[in-house]
Formats: sequence, C-alpha cells, structure tokens
Amino acid sequence: MSIETVKQPEQVKIFDTTLRDGLQSPGISLRLEQKLEIAQQLGSMGVDVIEAGFPISSPGNFETVQLIAREVQGPIIAGLARTQAGDVEAAYNAVRDAERPRIHTFVSTSDIHIKNQMQSDRKSVKGMARAAVAQARGRVEDVEFSPMDATRSDIEFTAEVCQIAIDEGATTINIPDTVGYTQPEEYKAFLTQLQKIVPALGGITLSVHCHDDLGLAVANSFAGVQAGARQVECAVNGIGERAGNASLEEIVMLLRTRNDTDGFDTTIDSKKLGSTSRMVARYTGYPIPRNKAVVGGNAFQHESGIHQSGVLRDRETFEIMRKEDVGMDHIKSISLGPPSGRAAIAEVLTEQGVFKQPLLIATYGLFSELADEIGGVSSEQLVILQEEAGRRAENDYINVSFTVSFDEVTESYSSAVEVTPRHGTNKCAEAKELKEQKKVDGPVSAMIQAIKKATNTSYNLEKYSFESIGADENTIGVATIEIRLNGHTVIGTGVSKDTLRATGWAYLDALSHGKHAETVAKIDQP
Repeated sequence: MSIETVKQPEQVKIFDTTLRDGLQSPGISLRLEQKLEIAQQLGSMGVDVIEAGFPISSPGNFETVQLIAREVQGPIIAGLARTQAGDVEAAYNAVRDAERPRIHTFVSTSDIHIKNQMQSDRKSVKGMARAAVAQARGRVEDVEFSPMDATRSDIEFTAEVCQIAIDEGATTINIPDTVGYTQPEEYKAFLTQLQKIVPALGGITLSVHCHDDLGLAVANSFAGVQAGARQVECAVNGIGERAGNASLEEIVMLLRTRNDTDGFDTTIDSKKLGSTSRMVARYTGYPIPRNKAVVGGNAFQHESGIHQSGVLRDRETFEIMRKEDVGMDHIKSISLGPPSGRAAIAEVLTEQGVFKQPLLIATYGLFSELADEIGGVSSEQLVILQEEAGRRAENDYINVSFTVSFDEVTESYSSAVEVTPRHGTNKCAEAKELKEQKKVDGPVSAMIQAIKKATNTSYNLEKYSFESIGADENTIGVATIEIRLNGHTVIGTGVSKDTLRATGWAYLDALSHGKHAETVAKIDQP
C-alpha cells in the first residue's frame, strides 16, 4: 500500500515597496506615524521585505527608514541607494538597527539611460556596480542589486553587470521592467536566457519588479515567477510611479488561488489584504476603484440574476475566492449604537487590528457626534473615524464652521467661513461664486474660496472627490482634495456626515500637509 505525498507549493517572497516606490505617486505626502503604521500593518500581514524608503533623498525619508528599522520586527527592512558611496552609507545608517537589514542598490544598464540620463558609458556602469555592492556587502550581509531598465538593455551586458554584483556579494538580483514596456513572454524569455548566461543566479534569489504602464505588471511578475524568480516586488493597491507597480493583493491571490496547478504560494495572511488596502487608500488619498481585483467594492458583488442564483446555490459557480479569505467581509461587521462607550469602541478597533489608545477619547467624540445623526456606526466607519481623529490631532486648525446660501436671483452661491488655527486667533472670510464661474458643485466651491480667504492661502485646487461609506441612511462622507503647492501636489482628507464639513476639513488637512510637506529629491529609481 503506497502513501501518496502532497507536494507543497514553492514559497515566493513578497517584497513590498509601498513606502518607497508607492510614495512616488503624485500628491502623496504621509506623516511619519502613518508610514510607521503602514509598515507595522505590512509586518503583521507577513510580507518578507519592506522597502521603507530612499534614505539619501531627504532627511525625512532617512528618518522614516530609520524609525521603521527600529520599530518593525519580522520582515527584512530595506533602504534604497544609487551606486554612489554617499547613498550606500546613508542606506546603511538608516537600516543598521533593523533586526534584518538590507541595502538595495541600483544602476541603469540600458544604453538609453546610460547615455541620456547618466551621460556615462558601460565601463563606468560596471565600475559603479562593483564598488557599490562591495561597499554595501561590507556593511550588511543582505544586499540586493538592480540593473535599472533591464528589459530594454542588451542582455549580454546586463548579465555581465549582474555577475559583477554576485561576485561582490549580492544576495538578491532584481530585474526591473522599469518603464512597463515588456510583455509576459518577452520577460520570461529574458529571465530564462539571463539565467543561462549567469548560472550563479541559481544560487541566490532572483527578483522581479514590474511597472504597469501597459497594464501588465501583475502578468509580467507572474511570468517572472514561472521563469524562476522567487521574489516579487509589488505595492499595496498597485500604487507607484506613473501607472504604478504590480498590485500586492493581486499577486498574492493569483499565486494562492492557482497554487494547485502552478505550485507557488506566499506566507501572506490574506485575511488582512482588505484592511491593509483600505488603510493605504485612506492615508494616501488614492481611492480603490470599485472594479479593482480582489479588494474593489464590486469584487464580490453580483448584479446578474443568473450569477446571483448560482452563487446562492454554490459560491464556486461564480466566485474563485472567498471574500472572508481576503478581508472583504468587513461590510457585515457589527454596528455600534449611541449607547456604546469607549470600551466597546476599543474592542471593535482591536478586532480590526488598528486600535490606537492615544486617539480613543477623540475617536469617541467623533463617534458620539455621528451616532446621534445616523443612529449607528459600523466598525468600518469607526476605523475611518479613528483615522480622522488622528488627522485632526496633527492639523494646523482645530475647528471650521460655515454657512452657505444660494441667491435665486443671481443664481450664485455665497459662503461665510470661520476657521480656528491651532495657534492664533479665529479667522473669518466670506466668498461668492457666480454660476458661470462654477467648476465644481457650487456650494463646495464657494466654501473652498472662503477657506482660502480665511487662511490667506492661494493654493490651486487640482481635484475634488467625495465618497460615501455605509448603506442607506447610515452613511458618512469622506472628502478628498488635491491642491497644488510650489509645483507639488498634496492631498487632504476630511470625514463628516455633512458633505461641506467633510470638504472643509479635507481642505484644512491639505493646507497642513502643504505647510509641512518635505521636498524629496526626484531621482530616477527602478
């Protein structure tokens, strides 16, 4: 009698670059504590590597990487560095206190980059790679090297540079599709050929990093895994430079859902994908499209009668994943009524894995105010209220009050606004907006104009959006505003039952971000 053994899927490491490449997305400006919270969430979810930032790019970036290295246990903490001695040293000093530090260094290998971006030559590139990897390996045991724009490079030259990096001690070689140009079969062929030219790749970790310019980041990453890569670099919700990176949640569920046929999996706790996705969306101000795979609002909704009938009989007729397995069953979580106290709020937020004791009193205040208006607050809404409490605690303004009126004769809106700075005296302003000048909803625009006068600011409004969270009458609104400041976009968020009040807080949050946002050096990165 033979005993049949079940082959275990091969593990693929998840390298998360939300806090490095993801934060290169226009308009994202997170506070230090928000970055730390995201890193802690990623750690609890089980990512293998957190690329915490690019230390040399700014003092704030260095501080972020250093804090995450000191506070987050479990994952490898990586800092990015160009192949320059100062970059490598900054990355080392930022990650040196990590439980498991890594330096990730990179240089372009494509001729178009070498000539036009670097004004250099191939010989110099090889020398830079050799020196940087040797310096990094002299500092830490774990070194990653990336030949930037590899998929548009001469493969023989890329192979030569990769061999140099391995000779100098690189433990991971990452092959980036930096501009999202390649296609899955091309990428697979490139990686297969590269491994033939450089047999030493078989003794270290081969990684893939794909951008989504042609919508192929996840497909290319999966092709890379099929070709032998055992690390995938990705970001929550697929955020990142230009069209973004491979989406972490999509890669994880692709590998897990098809592991019976393809034989790959990760160590990610998939039940935390939904909450992590929502946290990143709220903090960055980048909403999740409803039709987004895995974590979108429509991912487990069925409008077709045929689909609904099939799912009611057997979920597998039209669902290849279970929403509870990816943390998308939060909508049906318990609802809290007005009598609930701080202990109940703490319990629900703890169950969600996001409870912050210092914000309990402020969160309870927002909860009580809202519960009186809508009669009940879901746990999803409670998480949003805690985040709003945190934003207001850091805001340069502590209150906003307003009136908006409409003149039927002139068909114009007017608004009177009073804002209270955290330090200083109340400031008031009135503003009017004529019908022919309207670019967004009249009262919203009138209110924003009044706030600009009250705060004596002249930021340009780039974008405005409003999202309702909840069902039927029990909804709260999340307003998101983008403003332009000194050539940079900053994003603000505000929460309230009232659309205009949420908008006011969003604009004040954006102003606060604008005043304190740090200018980060724009350096081409993989």
